[in-house]
Amino acid sequence: MSSASPRASACGPAAAAPPRVLIVQNTPTGGPDRLADWLEQAGARAEIAHPYAGGELPASLGAYGALVVLGGPAMPDDDEAMPWLAAVRSLAREAVAAQVPYLGICLGGQLLAQVTGGAVRARCGAPELGSTRLTLRPEAERDPLLHGLPGSVTAIERHVDRIVALPPGAVWLARSELCPYQAFRCGPSAWGTQFHPEVSAQRVRRWDAESLRRDGVDRDALVRAAERDEPAATPVWREVVHRFARLVRRPPVPSAASPESVPS
Repeated sequence: MSSASPRASACGPAAAAPPRVLIVQNTPTGGPDRLADWLEQAGARAEIAHPYAGGELPASLGAYGALVVLGGPAMPDDDEAMPWLAAVRSLAREAVAAQVPYLGICLGGQLLAQVTGGAVRARCGAPELGSTRLTLRPEAERDPLLHGLPGSVTAIERHVDRIVALPPGAVWLARSELCPYQAFRCGPSAWGTQFHPEVSAQRVRRWDAESLRRDGVDRDALVRAAERDEPAATPVWREVVHRFARLVRRPPVPSAASPESVPS
């Protein structure tokens, strides 16, 4: 996790620490990449949990102003493959109920759909790999994160599982040609995406070429497409993450008399 401490001023007390965003990374190679930088550019503090490596997850979000859940190769309820997912589901439910801003990416988006009453299916439909054209729906124009963006934009995809039914009351925000539910919102402040706004062409270049070749996919072609589309896509997703960062809450500071109210 990143660390930061407020610096005291000679003219007064230390500035308030930036609000904290808990980022759950589910695989060694599936980190937040540029998303963490974008959050911090916009004034939030990104703190990354690594449960796949034995890192602990908090029991609640009391000390955090937002939750981001990244991708992974498992289904959102596959606790045998990823034993920590039960704790992540609990945090996601807490975020939705308390209206703590939540951003779920790929697995994280599927997890949001599942815990709020939607449906996710494994190995469903054609896989999407690499830079993919997305179309924003009219509902996106009224969305806090997506309003005013281009109606068509690309993002990196890497999935074979997908959401097949949105939760009741969810707002459907974006689709692609092969996968309808690319982005949605539950309530006022919980978003799920099937695509990866955090992934750049640089990470696509690190994907395993032999594995892709066995599936009939040429990694070099994926890299070329990602590099071609990146100059237009990057400022869009940076703006979306900056908007999310501006929603991050600053949890109240407990009084000295009740330190037990802060999760350790």
